[in-house]
Amino acid sequence: VCLAFNLQSTLVATGSMDTTAKLWDIEKGEEVATLSGHSAEIIAVSFNTTGDRIITGSFDHTVAIWDVGTGREQNLLIKMPTNNNVVAKYELLYHQMPHFSLQLWNAVTGTHIATLAGHRKEVLDVCFDYAGRRIATASADGSARVYNAETKQCIAKLEGHEDEISKVS
Repeated sequence: VCLAFNLQSTLVATGSMDTTAKLWDIEKGEEVATLSGHSAEIIAVSFNTTGDRIITGSFDHTVAIWDVGTGREQNLLIKMPTNNNVVAKYELLYHQMPHFSLQLWNAVTGTHIATLAGHRKEVLDVCFDYAGRRIATASADGSARVYNAETKQCIAKLEGHEDEISKVS
């Protein structure tokens, strides 16, 4: 369903309909660990910037943090009432809400930091830039937006599509 590379491109994490995430050694093509604990499909995986943690989001409405070295769940971070499209960067977690906004959480403490709003329809995807300074969103309203990760302000509205934008990278 989803996958993410670590920054060193030595591992890839995959999330599956089978309710597990798996870590794979890219050079050897071998499974390194199975991350078990969700009770529904895993729809989002993301490494933190140092590559020692993975965040998973599931249709069971939970977000979990995992230790890459041991494959063990470290924290069931957030119990969400909706789908869990998550992206982690610099110890922050962004969670897509079901309508027009995005929630920002501290991935270490689980504290809610901010709500990023502005779309007229559902936010379908979200990502950080490589430096962790900006967040981009894609929406069913046919627009993408770019937010400053520090100030939480929208710094660009990218409009012009006639239909939804489902992915942003």
